[in-house]
Amino acid sequence: MKKFFLVLLNLILICIIFITVFYFFTQKTEIFAQSNHYNLNKALPIDIQEKIKEIKRPKPIAREVKGLYLTSYTASLPNKIDGFISFMKNSALNAVVIDIKDYSGVIAYDSQIDMVNQLQTDRNLIKDVPGLIKKLHDNNIYVIARQTVFQDPALTSKKPDWAVQNSVTGRAWHDYKGLVWADPTRQEVWDYNLQIAKEAISLGFDEINFDYIRFPSDGPMAQMKFAGFGGKPKAYVMKEFFKYLYENLKTEPAYLSADLFGFTTERTDDMNIGQQIEDAALYFDYVCPMVYPSHYPSGYLNYKNPAQYPYQVVSHALIKGEESLKVVENLRAKIRPWLQNFNMGADYTPAMIDLQIKAAKEAGTFGYTLWNARNVYSYAPKN
Repeated sequence: MKKFFLVLLNLILICIIFITVFYFFTQKTEIFAQSNHYNLNKALPIDIQEKIKEIKRPKPIAREVKGLYLTSYTASLPNKIDGFISFMKNSALNAVVIDIKDYSGVIAYDSQIDMVNQLQTDRNLIKDVPGLIKKLHDNNIYVIARQTVFQDPALTSKKPDWAVQNSVTGRAWHDYKGLVWADPTRQEVWDYNLQIAKEAISLGFDEINFDYIRFPSDGPMAQMKFAGFGGKPKAYVMKEFFKYLYENLKTEPAYLSADLFGFTTERTDDMNIGQQIEDAALYFDYVCPMVYPSHYPSGYLNYKNPAQYPYQVVSHALIKGEESLKVVENLRAKIRPWLQNFNMGADYTPAMIDLQIKAAKEAGTFGYTLWNARNVYSYAPKN
């Protein structure tokens, strides 16, 4: 009898061992997962959030843009964006141009670019860029990122050797506004701006609009000193930069546009800033001359105050631009002008805005964008 109980006890122990081993091997993933979760929670007591999520998408269908300019501050305010969405409804307007890097050089969102984070040239103003773009897309609004390039006090304050240098003082050169410019001949400046453009595209923008893609236009010009290109003409440098952007962004799912001085549509020289519309038209999808009537000098087209003649000024400038591009081989770009929506030289009424739009249409350009630096728009065009 005693022997029987010993055998039974051994059988029970063997069963217990077998069941324990079986449970361990079949449930070990869950056991270790629970243990690891506990350790992770101890080590990382905060939520891990992906600040920038790359958006895989095809290139949007090209559209005739009829847009408004918005500062990054305006774009950071949901109530303002909602107001502009309502304002644009039942009008011809179908696009917005939003600053992601303005005249100050500061990037308007929390960038994930290593160089930007090292230099701290960003500011978390627009908190949720993909969310902003989605809201605009949901309302059938095409979204353009405006990126200033060579006027960049933020970058040059952190990298003074990347600035245009003053040959007299040996320090950074300043224009008449006291602003410092990044050196257009430095490859590091090109690379820095390329990274920003690529990041903006990954966030969901339909187009990158490059502004200040030129040499400085005012200041002690004779004292400017540049690092590279061995004294090559400014137009040569800019054309190479245009090509560089195109070659590095041509496979990205976004269009490229270039802001140009209004006079590029009719001048045959580069105006000592490196801009020629024929060069830009080879590498961008849209060239955007700023044909603001108030910015043309007294005597232009024999008008004492060109601002008072919006139709005539815009018509002449854009017809000349279209004529200039007709002779360009391998042309890529269409002309999409910036039009005046601010009071300077004259009070710009809805009728004066419509006259500019009429002139642009008759010249054969592809859409337009309206500029008001303070984002004060009281009129939404119907055509």
